[in-house]
Amino acid sequence: MSFRVLMLGAASIALLSPLAAFAGPDPDPAPDAVKQEAAPKAADPDMITTGVAKGRDRLDSATSTSVFKASEIQKLGPRPLADLLRTVPGLRVESAVGEGNANYTVRGLPLAAGGSKYMQLQEDGLPVMEFGDFFNFAADVLLRADFNLAQIETIRGGSASTFSSDSPGGLINLISKTGDTPGGAVQFTKGLDYGENRIDADYGAKLGEDWRFHVGGFYRWGEGPRNIGFTGYRGGQIKANITRQFSNGYIRLNAKYLDDRSPTFAPYYFSLKGTDDKPVIASLPGFDIRKDSVLSPHISAVKTLDGTNTLAQYPVKYGMHPKSKAIGIEAQFDFGGWMISNRARYSESSGDFLRIFPNTADSVTAFAASQGGAGAVASYATGPNAGQVISPTANINGNGLLALYYMAETRARSLDNFTNDFRATHVWRVGRGDLTVTAGLYKAIQTLKSEWLHASIDVDVAGDGQTAMVNVTSAGGVPQTLDGFYAFGRGRTSKFRRIFDVKYNVTAPYGSVNYRIGKVAIGGSLRYDSGRVRGSLFGADLGGGRVGLGATDMNGDGKLTAPEQKVAFLPLSQPAPVDYNYGYLSYSGGVNWRVAEPFSLFARYSKGGRANADKILFTPIVSLTTGDVTDTADKYDAVRQLEGGFKFRKSGISLNATAFIAHADDHNVLNGSANQTIRSYRAEGLELEGGIRRGAFSLTAGATYTTAKITLDKLDPTLTGKEPRHQPSWTFEATPQVETGLFTVGANIVGLTSSYAQDSNQLRMPGFTVVNPFVQFRPIDRVQLSLNANNVFNKVGFFEISQSTVPANGLGSGRTIHGRTVSASARFDF
Repeated sequence: MSFRVLMLGAASIALLSPLAAFAGPDPDPAPDAVKQEAAPKAADPDMITTGVAKGRDRLDSATSTSVFKASEIQKLGPRPLADLLRTVPGLRVESAVGEGNANYTVRGLPLAAGGSKYMQLQEDGLPVMEFGDFFNFAADVLLRADFNLAQIETIRGGSASTFSSDSPGGLINLISKTGDTPGGAVQFTKGLDYGENRIDADYGAKLGEDWRFHVGGFYRWGEGPRNIGFTGYRGGQIKANITRQFSNGYIRLNAKYLDDRSPTFAPYYFSLKGTDDKPVIASLPGFDIRKDSVLSPHISAVKTLDGTNTLAQYPVKYGMHPKSKAIGIEAQFDFGGWMISNRARYSESSGDFLRIFPNTADSVTAFAASQGGAGAVASYATGPNAGQVISPTANINGNGLLALYYMAETRARSLDNFTNDFRATHVWRVGRGDLTVTAGLYKAIQTLKSEWLHASIDVDVAGDGQTAMVNVTSAGGVPQTLDGFYAFGRGRTSKFRRIFDVKYNVTAPYGSVNYRIGKVAIGGSLRYDSGRVRGSLFGADLGGGRVGLGATDMNGDGKLTAPEQKVAFLPLSQPAPVDYNYGYLSYSGGVNWRVAEPFSLFARYSKGGRANADKILFTPIVSLTTGDVTDTADKYDAVRQLEGGFKFRKSGISLNATAFIAHADDHNVLNGSANQTIRSYRAEGLELEGGIRRGAFSLTAGATYTTAKITLDKLDPTLTGKEPRHQPSWTFEATPQVETGLFTVGANIVGLTSSYAQDSNQLRMPGFTVVNPFVQFRPIDRVQLSLNANNVFNKVGFFEISQSTVPANGLGSGRTIHGRTVSASARFDF
């Protein structure tokens, strides 16, 4: 079996194991499980409140859940959220694109084109954005894990579909510290073999008898885990909350400010030979796919017409640069046996997402001829060799290649979000058991105002942050490029030049009933989501005679070169409307039997929905004339899950197993090809996780087996019966460690098996395994020194390969895990 691992980002390790900290609640727990706080303390790994009415011991639950404690999270060093979630059983996470916009899915459900479609990403019990897979601005773009984090809770399947909107696959909830444990810490982290500098700090304390607060955040700067030749990371966040405790409840105010810039890494070229079943993969000479990037100081800013068709430039250092300001309030009170709670948050969010991704590559002679005809000449436009002609026989950079790359700048003018979740719970004694009833009302308003802007550049294939732009001139001396720009659009077309200006208004009443008698608990829950979608779309690719190409003097010299004769612009006078409503019912029911104190069995069936957001816009599903979606089936995708298993916990040993069968619909648009899909899927498998602790030694481990099929593809019937792309049969992780008062030493090992690169089921991406060792040393009280290594054996591992079969020219493009990175940290607690 070939094994393929999930890399835990640059300095790595100790996994926040889903095992020792496994927890799981029922839709409604017994009365003795009612908690005063809406979020459990990190010291209580067997309680969870995400996706349920109230917290409950995991052995009394009928759901599959996990908890990552802050102490385990921080052993990994500062990592992107995707790197922290790769080891959750049932989850599949594809990262390496940068700090955010990773791909998340669960239990064999289909991957979105960036982000999380079927799982909701939350912060303190409310979604960061209503839809987790907006093009180029997935929910994790607005999330950072730092010292504010008390724990991460996840629920897979189960009641997630009825206790949150648009989350039929599950929930991921980042829970903040609230100052109930006084004290704080400050830590400085530095990359030893890569460019990273970071300061983390937090502090919490009481403010009198009934008040407490917590504040924390981070700031970082540096090049990052790949060679880009400039400061790619710069920025951070600060979060704060203050709590007023009463005899029967509490009120909490919270705030967050995020302004964090990070580079983005797209697929890069590599050598792809051999056969589809056994591809032979290697880095190209002069370009290491583990460490290099097309980003470079020699790459000009994206030059294009902006959303008002005005000349604009966007430096490549913009990368992924979200800005978000949020303020919220939550309250919970007990009024005569009724537990009343309300959470509300308003956030103003915007930002840039600039990435550069490949189109074609070839030898110097063939590449120049493809743009300028026979005898065309290439020369450097930027870099130390600017103006120098490239000899057709020169083996530049050791690989002799030139390439056309697309530059995509997405400007999010507004991702503003308002969310409010109100619920009331009461427990009655009925017969010999307890009847718990919960009713709630959810309200959300989500804005999407974004502009898609493009340019195209010719470059060499150089590593070490030295990529330079290239000009091409025909044999007759006619320039085919302008300062390295082949086009001021995505190629010399207006394709994918768009404006989204849409608002989603969601209302969802929900409720649950749970009856517990003796060792048995039976529960069920319902939710009805209704939404209003209103707005406008702009773009030549809407059709209907909309024009999107024209001549523009981009450098102001009074001349029109070949690229300037076809400049992409937006037909702003011809908007297409968006005007439709949707509604769907979700439900979940389960039974849990506490067979004995250390052992329980459970079973559950759930059906949930997920409203289709921007992935159906700019497709024939939405009418160009009325903005309506006439077929109800196109408005949302349903997920149906049957699951069951057991949980065991005794004397430092835990073992949990969940078998599942999932069916899902999918309306999606895949990045790269931008092909629309209308499909249904079936997946089945087994989630396993467990842990053991004996003295100073502990081991946590988990594995998920999944088989999945495309059961129906309406637009391409040849794919019916195929395995979905990027779906390994096995994902697994293990974290052995030894922990004493003086030191902690261990390693996180994460892997996955091979999978198909594309839905056509030809080319197999090899599996891989990554080892991430860590050491913590505490020489004196309150001082800790740490050393983290990610991908210590410098393995090559792919999350994505663009090709569906081994190409004749032996050139592939794909997105890989980062190579080995080592970081050191010094921490002081106070």
